[in-house]
Amino acid sequence: MRFLVTALLAATASPALAADYPFVSLRNTDFVVLIAFVIFIGILLYYKVPALVAGMLDKRAANISAELDEAKALREEAMALLASYERKQKDVQLQADRIVAAAKQEATDAASAAKDEIAKSISRRMLAAEELIASAQAAAIKDVRDQAVVVAVAVAKDVLAGQMNAKSAGALIDDAIATVGDKLH
Repeated sequence: MRFLVTALLAATASPALAADYPFVSLRNTDFVVLIAFVIFIGILLYYKVPALVAGMLDKRAANISAELDEAKALREEAMALLASYERKQKDVQLQADRIVAAAKQEATDAASAAKDEIAKSISRRMLAAEELIASAQAAAIKDVRDQAVVVAVAVAKDVLAGQMNAKSAGALIDDAIATVGDKLH
C-alpha cells in the first residue's frame, strides 16, 4: 500500500502537470503510462505477488538461517574434531618420545653388553694365548731336555768308547747278558 501512495505522489509531481493540455487525457503519454502502471500494480496486488515475493524471501531467509545454523554446527564439530586430533597428536608425540627414549636406552644397554662381551672375549683369548705360550714353553723345555739327553748319551758314548778296552768291554757284555738272563727268568 505504501508503494501505491508513493507512486501516486511521484506521479502528481511529474512535469506532465506543467504541460499545456490537460493531464487527464489519452493524448498525454504520462497519463497513459500512469494508468498502465496503476493497472500493473493492481494486477500484482490482485494476484498477491507481494505476498508471494515476501513468502519466497521469508523462505529464502529461513533457508539461509538454517544453512547458517548448520554451518555453525559443522564449525563446532570441526573445532571439536580439531581439538581431538591435536590431543591425539600430543599423545602420539609423547608416545614417540617414549619410544625414542626406550630405543636409546636399549642401544646404550646393548653397547654396554657388547663392550662387556668383547672384554670377556679378549680375556678368554689372552688366557688361551698364555696357555699356548706355556705349552710351547713346556714343549721347548722338553725338546731341550731331549736334545740334552741325546747329547749326553753321545758324549757318554764317546767317553766310554775312549775308556773302553777289550777286557772292560767283555766284562760289560758278560754283565749285560747276566742282567738280561735274570730278567727273562
